Amino acid sequence: MEDVLISIKPKYVKKIMENSKKYEFRKQIFKKSVEKIYIYSTSPVMKIIGYFKFGTVLTGNPKEIWKKLHNVVGIEEKEFFEYFKDKNIAFAIEINDFVKLDAPIDPKKINANFRPPQSFYYINKDSELGKILKKE
Repeated sequence: MEDVLISIKPKYVKKIMENSKKYEFRKQIFKKSVEKIYIYSTSPVMKIIGYFKFGTVLTGNPKEIWKKLHNVVGIEEKEFFEYFKDKNIAFAIEINDFVKLDAPIDPKKINANFRPPQSFYYINKDSELGKILKKE
């Protein structure tokens, strides 16, 4: 099983922490089996703030996904459809068992060349970051 790192805007991270955002939307989905999804909160936070366990994934066209989930997604309809503009498929990842890290991790302090993922990337468990996250 793999762990992944995803980038999420701070306003949505806050909603995940408040448990008002129960799904994370993506334009593409993982090809490997995933256990944990670590959250990198984008600027101005720029830290890994926690993780959640990989839940079910709903796949469908954006209209279907919005119809099913609009009341538990923590995102406005306009933003949702803007994100999926020109896309025929939307992926909704269920957020299970969110865990906030006691001390958020600044990945740039571990690797000066760190680049946040545009969508996601698999965490190399043998990397410095992978070893640190494994302890969490």
